[in-house]
Amino acid sequence: MTVLHVSLPLTLPLVLSSTSIFRKNVLDRLHIAFETYTPHVDETPFPDESPTTLVSRLAQQKARSAQETYPKALIIGSDQVAIMDDTILGKPGTHEQAIEQLTKSSGKQVDFLTGLCLLNTDTNQAQIDTVCFSVKFRYLTLEQIENYLRHEKPYNCSGSFKSEGLGIALLDKMVGNDPTAIIGLPLIRLVQMLEAEGVQVI
Repeated sequence: MTVLHVSLPLTLPLVLSSTSIFRKNVLDRLHIAFETYTPHVDETPFPDESPTTLVSRLAQQKARSAQETYPKALIIGSDQVAIMDDTILGKPGTHEQAIEQLTKSSGKQVDFLTGLCLLNTDTNQAQIDTVCFSVKFRYLTLEQIENYLRHEKPYNCSGSFKSEGLGIALLDKMVGNDPTAIIGLPLIRLVQMLEAEGVQVI
């Protein structure tokens, strides 16, 4: 006998405070209805701010930026940085900068830190965490890098690659508890946060 799970209606609406299509696609995997909101947050790091503090702060700010629009909701905020050799890797933006990033990453480990916040705007209670996921790049030739960039054009992605796409071919190994964290929304931790708010995911 096959039993189909039917999600119960949420007590509070769920809102993803992000413009990222990647985060939206990841959240779709939970089969829970949600809305999206465009946060207006200055993502400039503070002087001497650590990457962990940065992503935690911005995740909270992104969630709280939707608080006035959604006074009774569960709002998800998330922010991510990629780090190599103690340096934050931004989004390359251009083909030339992506070549530079991937050339420097060749044979090295890159750590992805993702700040996650689930804000209940009805109670003003926030659950906040930071999830780390690491990748080790293969030694890459310039030809391999050019071929990859020509196919995928990951110019709006930190680290200049998409692990959910052809970018997986750039890697030697992945290290971490939640592979969705590398895409910018760690679902394992998010499910735990939702369940703490009484949302039965499965």
